[in-house]
Amino acid sequence: MVADYWEPATEPVEALGVRRVVARTAPLLHPETGPLPASLLQFKLFAGGRLGSGRQWLSWIHMADTVRALRFLAENEAAAGVYNLASPNPVTNAEFTRVLSRVMRRPAFIPVPEFALKLALGEVSALVLEGRPVSVAKLQGLGFTFRFPTLEAALRDILDK
Repeated sequence: MVADYWEPATEPVEALGVRRVVARTAPLLHPETGPLPASLLQFKLFAGGRLGSGRQWLSWIHMADTVRALRFLAENEAAAGVYNLASPNPVTNAEFTRVLSRVMRRPAFIPVPEFALKLALGEVSALVLEGRPVSVAKLQGLGFTFRFPTLEAALRDILDK
């Protein structure tokens, strides 16, 4: 993981008395960047479906909540250390597919087999075939509240604009 290399590089600032806050950001839900544009295209072409088994977890965050959380951490003197920036409600890929299908009013019946993803994407396929839920309890413990805590609310906001 990339964070294993760069996060320790920031630790020396603490010896100087500088408050260090590290943000680990889940994939952003945005119509023009991240994983969402490819999914939107699949559904627009009536070719949407789960990836692999669909049981893999997808942690995600709305762009507006990302910006709000970063500002919150910068302005909150009690914030220190590593924070996960992700929705408090991660979903499986199958659930993501069902919700996106419902919001876009498109069917989701063409699953992409795991072998096809591995063939097409190689090692990068691990990014969509493996996943785990991320906890944001530390961020919420400081008092941060999400504007878009559920996937459906986030997708409706993004796609209604």
